[in-house]
Amino acid sequence: MSASSLTARTVWRAHKLVLPLRATRWNSSLVDIPAQKFDPPVTSHEQAQEEVRRKIFQDAVKATAPRQNWTREEISAIFYQPLLDLAYQAGTVHRRFHKAGEVQLCTLMNIKTGGCTEDCSYCAQSTRYSKDTGVKASRVESVEDVLAKAREAKENGSTRFCMGAAWREMKGRKNSLKNIIEMVKGVRGMGMEACVTLGMLDADQAKQLKEAGLSAYNHNLDTSREYYPSVISTRSYDERLQTLSNVRDAGINVCSGGILGLGESSTDRIGLLHTVSNLPQHPESFPVNALVPIKGTPLGATEPISFTSMLRVVATARIIMPSTIIRIAAGRKTMSEEKQALCFMAGANAVFTGEKMLTTDCNSYEEDKVLFGRWGLEPMKSFDKSPPEAPSS
Repeated sequence: MSASSLTARTVWRAHKLVLPLRATRWNSSLVDIPAQKFDPPVTSHEQAQEEVRRKIFQDAVKATAPRQNWTREEISAIFYQPLLDLAYQAGTVHRRFHKAGEVQLCTLMNIKTGGCTEDCSYCAQSTRYSKDTGVKASRVESVEDVLAKAREAKENGSTRFCMGAAWREMKGRKNSLKNIIEMVKGVRGMGMEACVTLGMLDADQAKQLKEAGLSAYNHNLDTSREYYPSVISTRSYDERLQTLSNVRDAGINVCSGGILGLGESSTDRIGLLHTVSNLPQHPESFPVNALVPIKGTPLGATEPISFTSMLRVVATARIIMPSTIIRIAAGRKTMSEEKQALCFMAGANAVFTGEKMLTTDCNSYEEDKVLFGRWGLEPMKSFDKSPPEAPSS
């Protein structure tokens, strides 16, 4: 048996064992799973299972088109491959479907802060935690102020402008929707892509936003269906899926991803990937967020997730959703340039840039100009993702 097969088998078996976790692990590919120093004897049954898992992985990286019938077992077989090989093969898939080094620059503006009635355990904008977080509810920003920020973003290289409002849903907000429609029209008039995230959306509201020229609608699933109730109780998983359906049926691109570090297991990350990769159409973009713990929220004292866990999700997502734009979202501010580069090599091809990401810090325009220059990255144009480069003969 090859060394890589032994390593892969160790990863697969160790994640199922109940052993004490250690801070120092002998193999860097063992992420969020117990460590063991020596492999137990290999049985013929285990060897056969490992060969099946390796075959699943090899077939997946040969993909020439997306598919929407992934099983959890298949995603697990990919997810638990040795990390360096997983990242390398994800990069190979990425170059088959996307132009290497091309990264979308997006800017996110909070057009309405705080006052949300939801109880998302990670969010400072919930009214339930406002006394401890100090986040006060504000009115919706004016159309003029929002478009001024969009112009600034465009001048600094952003090609997609995203607008977020802290609401549970758009029901009963006709005046606000009218203003947001004007914002969308204004952003599109600048030649930028326009994205909004406004909570739950019904079919008619989605239709109005489509008619205004909305490019994408963000509505994250956050985590697996199984772990979701541990994080949020005021909105069901199916309600989130229904919003995605309304957006998709209106002809708007779906932007939907998750948050890592909520206390979920690797199995839950696989569950999230399974749900998203089996939607009727893969999301146009998949944001990968690392929880930024905010003091005063129920998850405010949570330990940050390891970078290797984030890289593993990015790489797996790239393999199972080859055409999707994968965005490094919240948490990038704490990553070194080298860590960001590893994500780009493994298939990430979008970032948020600017002053803020809703209520948390974001990498500045100037920081990202330096990053792009140093690593030879190229901004993706609005509405014009470049095709992959033809292989050299």
